[in-house]
Amino acid sequence: MMGGESSWAWSLARSELKVPLPRRWAHSVGVARKAVDLSRHLTCDSRLLATSAILHDVGYSPNVAATGFHPLDGARFLRDEHHADERLTRLVANHTFALLEAEERGLREQLEDEFPILDDQVLVDALTFCDMTTTPDGTPTTVANRIAEIVGRYGPNTVVGKFIQRAEPDILAAVSRIDRATAAHPR
Repeated sequence: MMGGESSWAWSLARSELKVPLPRRWAHSVGVARKAVDLSRHLTCDSRLLATSAILHDVGYSPNVAATGFHPLDGARFLRDEHHADERLTRLVANHTFALLEAEERGLREQLEDEFPILDDQVLVDALTFCDMTTTPDGTPTTVANRIAEIVGRYGPNTVVGKFIQRAEPDILAAVSRIDRATAAHPR
């Protein structure tokens, strides 16, 4: 899809997700494709957005999962095993309001200490937009349908269900900011 760091990221994500978690791989590919397209309409580090998009769920890999909280596991894997760029690990660790889910899991302090939220609202929002407008099968969807799908898949009273319902206003605001930004900068 892209050269350099992104091709490394695609190869790594493919090796960790494609066989053991094909649906998670399909989602990651869809998120990354959306990131490449979206970056044409935003003023941001397009390579970092695409790289974080393909790797955002690498923490689900059976080879990577340690705590069971994929943003933290993925960021640690990228930092410790692959010496990835700090900005990349921070995006992966904090994608889609992960701090709120970390709080539900009793891991907020660890996440905040190891991977502070990146101070680039456009990148943070763009990754959330791409994740939350892509189905588990990698196809486009609306943010409302994606949130409903997550609640339906996990259940409203599970850790993930509680987190996504709690994060919904923040997710909707992030998607709205990206919608406004892309409308203001069509290319």
